[in-house]
Amino acid sequence: MTDINELTTLVNKFRDDREWRQFHNPKDLAISLSLEVSELLENFQWKTSEEAIKVNNENLKEELADVLIYALMLNDELGFDLEEIVKDKLLKNDEKYPVDKSKGKKEKYNSI
Repeated sequence: MTDINELTTLVNKFRDDREWRQFHNPKDLAISLSLEVSELLENFQWKTSEEAIKVNNENLKEELADVLIYALMLNDELGFDLEEIVKDKLLKNDEKYPVDKSKGKKEKYNSI
């Protein structure tokens, strides 16, 4: 299994081989990330989850990969430690959504 740092290196090599880094500032990467998420969502429009997965499985893989690629590039450009920020966010979410109050519930934490 490839780790996040290896994936980031692969993504950056692809980008750098094409001299695209000059276009990849944080603002434009965030915009591109949002656009790719929208393209991912289009696969589900007017379908159930099951229908979307059955009909658009290959496109879902490609769009999800695009989302992750832009997220990795944005993270790298900002200089964050991805493992650290994800673990920190999970700790914050654990405080917001304690298991005893949120298990099996879909309501937002402030309405629990």
